[in-house]
Amino acid sequence: MIILVLTALVVTALTIIAHGVGTSWWIHRIGKRYPNANIFLTPPRKAGVIIRTTLFLIILHFVEIMMWALAYVVVAKNELESLEAAIYFSAVTFTTLGYGDITLSSQWRLLSGFEAINGIVLIGWTTAFLYAILQRMWEAQIGSKEGGSNG
Repeated sequence: MIILVLTALVVTALTIIAHGVGTSWWIHRIGKRYPNANIFLTPPRKAGVIIRTTLFLIILHFVEIMMWALAYVVVAKNELESLEAAIYFSAVTFTTLGYGDITLSSQWRLLSGFEAINGIVLIGWTTAFLYAILQRMWEAQIGSKEGGSNG
């Protein structure tokens, strides 16, 4: 059981690091692309930012799902029949869908609980991140309508 818990904590830490690095990099990228936070973006440009941000975050979640899938393949050998099955199981678990068509044996099933908790936290982080971007756009729009004064 100690190997299971340590595995879960290590993979969770790695996914948190990946999410932190990824979202920090994306903030930096948006900041370079739109250096003046008070500019008014047209609706198509706002939509573009939100679409690109959302797609980037989905890719980031897929990377995190892959990290869990590789952990299942390496640590819980012979539990899942292929890497594709491990990725599918991981995606269903990370997103908390939990179809149940593929399951782990009782020896390893606690790993899936840790992954589900990890997924909830990181998906919540993504939701907050998207909301913060939308809020910033909204505040910039309100500031521009009030004469551009935000300070």
